[in-house]
Amino acid sequence: MTQPQSIQEVLDHLDIIIDDAIANNDRAGIFAFVYRRTTAEIQKEIRAGSFEDADRLERMDVVFANLYLKAYQAYHDQEQVSDAWKFAFSSNKEPLTILQHIMLGMNTHINLDLAIATSSSMKGYEISEIEGDFNHVNDVLFNIVNEMQDRLGKVSPLLFLLDWAGKNTDEKIIDFSMRKARQQSWNSANLLWALESEQAVAIQKIDRLVLKLGAMIKSPRSKLLRYILKVIGWFDEKNVGTIISRLKQDGEAKIKI
Repeated sequence: MTQPQSIQEVLDHLDIIIDDAIANNDRAGIFAFVYRRTTAEIQKEIRAGSFEDADRLERMDVVFANLYLKAYQAYHDQEQVSDAWKFAFSSNKEPLTILQHIMLGMNTHINLDLAIATSSSMKGYEISEIEGDFNHVNDVLFNIVNEMQDRLGKVSPLLFLLDWAGKNTDEKIIDFSMRKARQQSWNSANLLWALESEQAVAIQKIDRLVLKLGAMIKSPRSKLLRYILKVIGWFDEKNVGTIISRLKQDGEAKIKI
């Protein structure tokens, strides 16, 4: 499979992954759909002229996407992938909640891949030049996250228990996690951008940290939270095709995905 060279080609590749996941009831399709939704919105913002440098932002976004697509293909071909992606992909075979599957993908793609993509795409330039567009992407993603958080109740009816467990302080758990992840990703991108000979070592350290975060998403330290997640999972929709259909159906008419 050739690597995409544009955001539209990225969307086409993600469609293939989603279609395969639906056909095989593979939970990898859940994160792939959420990622496709955000990528489509980024494309929409680029076309609307919302970024300072649309061409540069698209190049970075394609590099970013290719890291996920390459890892996905390598894992399914039983080739070497980062420890964090190996953990996330292998967890798709386990009966975690829909939210956990989404967050495992977000954790690795944002905390690891985004840092690598941002630093590598700004090689030879000042990384600060892309900070404004990087932050604008955050605004776009937060809107999509809120949209997805609202829709998750249709496929995960007991998700509200997380609010109860946190005494109503979880504050849109995906949004909160994405904010922290993208801030950490920007910090890591600056570190990688400043390094040359030691960059590979730094990436390995980031990979190990992201792996630890993934393990906490999969099995939180709190016994109460682990039990609540198990209960939520019992009532989650199990069919991947149905999950994806319900996550997108309300906005289908006004949001072309």
